[in-house]
Amino acid sequence: MDQLYELSTRVPGETGTAVVDASLKFLQPVSRQLVHRAAVAEVFITDALQVSEGRFLVGAQWPRDHALYYPDAQGVSDPLLLTETVRQAVVYLAHEYCGIPLGHRFVGSDTHFEITDHEALVVGGTPLHVTLDARWSWVANRPPRRFGMQVEAVVSVAGRECARAGLSVCAVDEKLYRRLRWRGAQGQGRDGAARVGHLAATRLPAADVGRLRAKDSVLGRTEAGEWRLLVDLHHAVLFDHPGDHIPLMVTLEGARQLGHRLVHRRHGAPAGAVLRAVRVDCPAFAGLDEPVRLCAELQPPASASDVTRLRVTAVQREDTVATVTMEWLPRVLPAAPGKAAFSRDTVGSGAAV
Repeated sequence: MDQLYELSTRVPGETGTAVVDASLKFLQPVSRQLVHRAAVAEVFITDALQVSEGRFLVGAQWPRDHALYYPDAQGVSDPLLLTETVRQAVVYLAHEYCGIPLGHRFVGSDTHFEITDHEALVVGGTPLHVTLDARWSWVANRPPRRFGMQVEAVVSVAGRECARAGLSVCAVDEKLYRRLRWRGAQGQGRDGAARVGHLAATRLPAADVGRLRAKDSVLGRTEAGEWRLLVDLHHAVLFDHPGDHIPLMVTLEGARQLGHRLVHRRHGAPAGAVLRAVRVDCPAFAGLDEPVRLCAELQPPASASDVTRLRVTAVQREDTVATVTMEWLPRVLPAAPGKAAFSRDTVGSGAAV
């Protein structure tokens, strides 16, 4: 097996104390249209300010609980909230500040995050107010039909820097979007697509993949031992609105669940192992009409205190549609001082962009 590369998402330029701006508001979510969400409840962005050319502060509120992205047993916020927040931030800035029309489609090529302080993300008695110090760069930009952009952000909670994240994306008009979609993508209606490729794989129990509800498991396994990404087009969070392909967040959720299954169950990591870093590369669209195989390569930790590295490759037909590289911390994190650990035991059993 090839050596898995070590993740690094350091933002070039300034480092140090996180930026806090008292005028950044966390009172209500922005318009759902401006972040491409159908449900108001799925909007995390609350405000944004332009600091200078290409630099923005973006405010977000993370819920204390969420149907899919809920805190772990130690009360640490779901790390995938980072990816979804950055995705929403990029789309919001694109429309509100950078002149990209609302009708354009956003197609992501890669995204990443690295959590540097998990304890800052522990949920307390109120929702977390998250600030992104975001640097915007135009990349392969050819307006008005195609806008190319990259955002790198330093993430902080109450002035405490805790993560770094980024996203590269292009926004294209409808005509160019249709050209980008691969040929043979016809016949992907919602009912038909939901049936294809799912019968041969058995959905794993939610507890085996770190989820609470059966319908939140997107990981299946065939009798031959092949891992599959299972797609439920009626899932209210993963498919917030209809589409013609598998969104990046669905593929990432499948990779995360496979990582949970392998790291926790097969390699002796403690039950509280946490996801520290992720890098996702998406070279192609994942269609709805054929199965997606998930192929895992795991690099065991050198010692009990080292990270476990895992690469998951999503393959459709014979094409790689995404590669997800993850780092998992093998230790249980204590709750931050003054914050009670969160537990769900009292209520239950835990692309394109």
